[in-house]
Amino acid sequence: MPHRADTEAARDGASPVVGPAVEDVLGAPYTSETIELGSDDEGEVVATLVKRPTHGETNCAVLHVHGFADYFFHTELAEWWTDRGYTFYALDLRKYGRSIRPHQTPSYIDDLTDYYPELDTALRLITERDGHEVVVGSAHSTGGLILPLWAKDQGADLAGLVLNSPWFDLRGPWMFRSLGTRVINRVAERRPRRMIPRSVNGFYVRSLHRDYDGEWDFNLDWKPLRSWPVYAGWLSAVRRGHARLHSGLGLRMPTLVLASDRTTLPMEMNEDLFTSDVVLDVEQIRRWAPSVARHVTSVVVEGAIHDVVLSRPEARGVAYDEMGRWLRAYVEDGSADEVETHPVTAQLPA
Repeated sequence: MPHRADTEAARDGASPVVGPAVEDVLGAPYTSETIELGSDDEGEVVATLVKRPTHGETNCAVLHVHGFADYFFHTELAEWWTDRGYTFYALDLRKYGRSIRPHQTPSYIDDLTDYYPELDTALRLITERDGHEVVVGSAHSTGGLILPLWAKDQGADLAGLVLNSPWFDLRGPWMFRSLGTRVINRVAERRPRRMIPRSVNGFYVRSLHRDYDGEWDFNLDWKPLRSWPVYAGWLSAVRRGHARLHSGLGLRMPTLVLASDRTTLPMEMNEDLFTSDVVLDVEQIRRWAPSVARHVTSVVVEGAIHDVVLSRPEARGVAYDEMGRWLRAYVEDGSADEVETHPVTAQLPA
């Protein structure tokens, strides 16, 4: 039977309803649950919580949030966490991936707080229903902006945050970021769904997908070659989020920030696509990382790409090694009972 989550009301005033767990598109042992979030001006809204159980009993879990024009398909990441004794959960936010509905504008919201109901519900299910006491937050790119803001505003009791190339600022020179944001905000007030012109060559997704030049298998309808359109209302919401982060969130949970050693902007398919961040400015990530929390560990992963855990084996092996080291130092050693019950068993990529 559907479970009505005791969580913050959805936009229509009703509590989110969580449907039964079904086998996920990734196949067993992954399951997914649809979180019904009421309606917005486009109609029905849902989010999707994906779960991979660990081996045996555990009270440790991780909640992962994807980036823009993205969704959860990272089975290697999930298996790394479950090998450590964590139940793995990933949330496909409203209008992304598994949660896109035909009547919707993919990715569109006009306030980052729109995501709070599904995040609240996911955390409530992980802790109160499933009994996990230690929950680590994990996020990539835009998710790496959303998750800390949510944790701050909602007082989320997380044991730590792992942020993979979080989007902390708009790429480009200062004048563009400053004046451009003013223009975007003005347009968003009048025409929030006005498309913002931009050029996307599709090289990044080509470098990832196994049908082109990459290693990974994912749904190109959910993570398209040329991304999703960007709208003024959405970008204005992101820039407000950036401004809040820049003023300092002061989160109390330990935070790990992973990013590549360099940023490039390739105009053709070349080696840079496989060894650098071609989406965000990594210097901006490192500049603003201390604004997230009181204790931040910032790690440079040489040869990593934008989604660090999709990098070539050597670089992502370094990333997993750093994640394990950080977890042992700041999360697991700080909760001795969990460490004794769930010893480290992860095998790092070669």
